[in-house]
Amino acid sequence: MNLLEFHSVCLINGIILDEEQIVLFERYHRELVYWNEKINLISQKDVENIYLRHFLHSLTLLKYIEIPSKSYCLDIGTGGGFPGIPLKIARQDLRFVLLESVNKKAKLAEMFAKHTGLPSVEVIAKRAENLGKDKSYINKFNFVFTRAVSRVKNILNWSIPFLKNGGKIIMLKGGNLQKEVDEAIKSYSNANFLEILIQIKNCDWFENEDKKILICSFTQEH
Repeated sequence: MNLLEFHSVCLINGIILDEEQIVLFERYHRELVYWNEKINLISQKDVENIYLRHFLHSLTLLKYIEIPSKSYCLDIGTGGGFPGIPLKIARQDLRFVLLESVNKKAKLAEMFAKHTGLPSVEVIAKRAENLGKDKSYINKFNFVFTRAVSRVKNILNWSIPFLKNGGKIIMLKGGNLQKEVDEAIKSYSNANFLEILIQIKNCDWFENEDKKILICSFTQEH
């Protein structure tokens, strides 16, 4: 998938990007390719598929999740900036904290955000467990996002301290998630899960790869 195809598929699926945003995605793509040769951010086999497997995958959240304006969002395990930076490019009203435990990757994510001129993005080089001890981030976020980070129970363990009451944890995952969900419910009986199979018009890769969005909300204060 090239830049033009990426823009076209986004448009067909109701993800509207203007000319300036497309320029930012092109710049982000260029820097990812360059820096990935020096520091492994994404697998080499994915370098030719960044627009599909990283940018569009991140933006599928906008098709299925209603994210209110000016929501405060945390991206745990952002790596090279996914899904936080693509979401921020598409929704610049959102505020983001990108959390990455590997210092080199965190520095690159911060550089990518700065080079794309994105406001209201903070990058932190820490493990989620350690940031969870900082009171300035506890119970502050409307959404916590993760992409292929860990098992569902682990993600809840890390994410819950950061959520405002009524906040949601949004996970990009794949495959059969039932065992992971059952495991998580044993520890968090008030957790409610909604599993969505990603279906993108004019792009069957997500269905073929069984890519899913898993939404976790809570019936009462967590």
